[in-house]
Amino acid sequence: MDSDDNLDYYDSDYENQYSDDSDDTANLYDDEEDDSAVNPDDNSKSVKTFTVLQEDDINKRQEDQISHASLILSIPEVSASKLLYYYKWNVSQLHDEWFADEEKVRTAVGLPSDAVSISGTDELITCGICFDPFPIEEFHQMVCGHWYCKLCWKVYITTSITDGPGCLLLRCPEPSCKVAVCRDMVEELVAEEEWGKYRRYYLRSYVEESKKIKWCPMPGCENAIELELGNDLFDVACLCSGTFCWNCGQDAHRPVHCDTVAKWVSKNSSEAENTNWILAHSKPCPKCKRSIEKNHGCMHMTCTPPCNFQFCWLCQGDWREHNEKTGGFYSCNKYEVAKSKGLLDEVEKVREMAENSLNRYTHYYERWVANHKSRDKAIADLNALETGILQNLRDKTLESEGQLKFIKEAWEQIIECRRVLKWTYAYGYYIPEDEQVKKQLFEYIQGEAEAQLEKLHNQAEKELNNFLEKDEADFGVFRQKLVGLTAVSHSYFTKLVAFFETQKW
Repeated sequence: MDSDDNLDYYDSDYENQYSDDSDDTANLYDDEEDDSAVNPDDNSKSVKTFTVLQEDDINKRQEDQISHASLILSIPEVSASKLLYYYKWNVSQLHDEWFADEEKVRTAVGLPSDAVSISGTDELITCGICFDPFPIEEFHQMVCGHWYCKLCWKVYITTSITDGPGCLLLRCPEPSCKVAVCRDMVEELVAEEEWGKYRRYYLRSYVEESKKIKWCPMPGCENAIELELGNDLFDVACLCSGTFCWNCGQDAHRPVHCDTVAKWVSKNSSEAENTNWILAHSKPCPKCKRSIEKNHGCMHMTCTPPCNFQFCWLCQGDWREHNEKTGGFYSCNKYEVAKSKGLLDEVEKVREMAENSLNRYTHYYERWVANHKSRDKAIADLNALETGILQNLRDKTLESEGQLKFIKEAWEQIIECRRVLKWTYAYGYYIPEDEQVKKQLFEYIQGEAEAQLEKLHNQAEKELNNFLEKDEADFGVFRQKLVGLTAVSHSYFTKLVAFFETQKW
């Protein structure tokens, strides 16, 4: 729904009509006076409910927890690291169970309290794996007392690392022994490449075993996102510029709830719409019964050879009985009369329902896709801006990068607004068709949002190009207008999201 009205235009009829639904409706049309640039990371304007963790951040957290556990439990750090992994980095559970029954925990994890040692000897010792004799210097002893040559240990550990993260739970090769192989031994015996893999598995375990941390799903990104539990704001933004829903893993989709997104995504990929398309666009020839596909607007159909029967798509009568008086090529009075009298057969009713359903779905889906593509283009435009256009602008205006930051912020706001608009179409599709009042309210709010976004987009794109191409353009006026439109758009879309999220439609 398009609108040329300003955002601060207010229709009192709508307020009166929908005041029983929510007092928040009026807030969408409050006068936005803030002309300052909008910073997406400014906590004064929005509460940040997540933290982006890079690899160094995760590693530091692990090492801090290992050091703390080592101190509290009075054990070596290598043992603390094994305990924390076993307890899935749940420090409270580790402390509770350790102090309740230390020996039970040690047995479960494979960390015996007493180490078995064998004094040095000049005699050759037989390896328990390859059964070859070696001097004691060629062996590595576990705390359990089992001796194996270093080469067999290396092969044993390397093979386990190659097999995957299960190497973090590796035990002594002796079948009856449950003593754990700790990371200091792994580092000592394996090659640098395998040690790097082992450390990587260990690092990833901190995220993958956590209930409040997840990896960013963007291709090539190695960051993780930690969500502040206890809130229902799941849309997060990574440092890689990717956004996604922490709860369901789909693209960020506020104001649409995860269950609605799941239904919408499933519908977009299901066979149901293919079935509806077939029902709506194909009928059997009245003469030979062969299925005929309608791919143009005209109702005059001709069956394929050798049948060649010509008939009306709507009433399926002989086309020779149709002319301008019956509706011409694009309608059929006979069909409309039968429809008004309820004389359509069940097959035709099902076909008509399928066509209506398909048309409704297509309306929302095409606009959902259009905004998705517009957002992708805006992202590409922002990249072009950062890689070339801003430099040209700095040369022309003699202003610093910081002074031109408002242009980048405007494009970031456009990208976010396109994302919101995209998902409002999935939102609108699931508003019950018989809720006409709510549907009208939705379309009005959505239309105002689209109108506001078009103003911002036009200013950021066309007006900027006008300034770059025409020396007489006033950059100060351009700046003031773009900053103001960015702030108004930010305020409107923030309220739109909050309002839609409160509606029980």
